[in-house]
Parts: sequence; C-alpha cells; structure tokens
Amino acid sequence: MKPTRGSKSDDARKYREEGHDDAMIFALLLGLDKDYRRDPKAKKDAIDPAGDSHSLKSGKKKWQIFLYGRNRFIYDDEFQALNGIGQLLIHCIDTFPPRYSDYVANKNKAKIRLQVPMRELKDRFQRKALLKAFLHKSIFNGGEVNYLTILHNDKYHVYWSDDVVSAMSFLFELTNSMARKKDKEMDYQKVLFRYKGLNVGELEMRNDSETHYGEVRFNMIKKQCMKLLEDKGFESLKYSSEIVVYGQAIKNFGNWN
Repeated sequence: MKPTRGSKSDDARKYREEGHDDAMIFALLLGLDKDYRRDPKAKKDAIDPAGDSHSLKSGKKKWQIFLYGRNRFIYDDEFQALNGIGQLLIHCIDTFPPRYSDYVANKNKAKIRLQVPMRELKDRFQRKALLKAFLHKSIFNGGEVNYLTILHNDKYHVYWSDDVVSAMSFLFELTNSMARKKDKEMDYQKVLFRYKGLNVGELEMRNDSETHYGEVRFNMIKKQCMKLLEDKGFESLKYSSEIVVYGQAIKNFGNWN
C-alpha cells in the first residue's frame, strides 16, 4: 500500500529544506513517523514498514562501500569464507609497515609489495561466482540488507539486492590500475571494476593520512553505477512522485500489510 500522499510528502519536503539527512527523508516518504531513527547496525540506512532494510546512497560523485581495517577481515567469517579474498585483503594491509611514519619515509617499498596481492585479487575476481559473493558481502553485508536505494535527480531509485549483484557481476570487467605518470605513480595499486571502459568501482589501500592508514577502501562512482543499472534494462514502476522501483523490487517493495 502506498503511503498517504500530502502530509508525508509535505513532511519530507520540510525536512529536505531543513537539511535533514536523505535516509530520514526517505523514511518519511515511506510513511514512517517523524521520530524515526535508523538502525545503527552495519549498512542499514533505512528500515521500511515491512522491516526490510535499505543501503541508501546519496553522494553526488562517489559512494564509499566500505573502509575496513585488518581486524574486520580477520574476524568476519563471511570475508574469510570468500575463497581466499579475505586473506588477500589482509595481505594488502600487511604489505605496509605498522607505522605511518615508516611508510612516508619509503612509500615505494610498500607500493611494490602491494602489487602482488592486488594482481591476485584481480585474477580471483575473474571467477564470476566469487565476484558475485564479494559484491553481495560488500554492498549488502551478505544479505543483511535487502535493497540498494539511490538518490538521483531528486528521486529515490530502489533496487533489489540480488538484481544489483547479478547485474554488476555479469557486466563488470576486472583490471588493475596502471600508472598514468610513471615518475609519480605505480602500476597495480588498485583493482578496478569497469563497465564500458570506465571505472565503476575501485578497491584500494587508503594511505593518504595517518587517521585511516592501513585500511582497505571500496568506492563506487555514482554516474557510472547508475549507467550500468540503467543499461541492464530492469522493469520499472513509479511508486510515487519521489520513488521509482525496479526489477524484483517491484514485487517486494511496498507490501506493508
């Protein structure tokens, strides 16, 4: 059942004008109360009236899918079960010295060592089943989250998790980064998830500051991600003036009774 029009839309418009976060505005559009608070667990940015969870992405250029340190890959059983992917991500971290100051003193040493696990990660991801499992874990925390909801052009675009993972795992081309400036950069520092020759996702080490030194970051570029999902050609349904649902989300979303 669709939310009652009028009051909820007015509330959402008011909250948007007041600068409230996009997850709160989405929750109001679903008919939730003004005192709604998001579930603080993992990637659950919004919980709809059916109890299903949404990972909501609203960044204009890039989305951070995850930023994890060594312990996350050690103690998260699902990463450990990804046929060596968890261990390779730990290997990426361990190619860098424990202290940031030591890394700054000799950056090339760590970057040369990083090339080995980054190449191996790219090779492992050529296996579609493994790539699919990694994306499912990374974006939806292994099934904890049901939807990817994207704020784009002032509308919330709602995709079912399995549709997103299937589209990406089928369409992605996996490669490693190559240095553009040979005197300042180095090859094989990232795994790139590409579509039609453009980067959609980037898996890399974050070593630009001491605060997040030694952490693995997985980003996605909004424009290219939207292009991939649009090109996949999912059936779409206008749920309301602010919400559009796609693919399997059409039968799953909005069943609040």
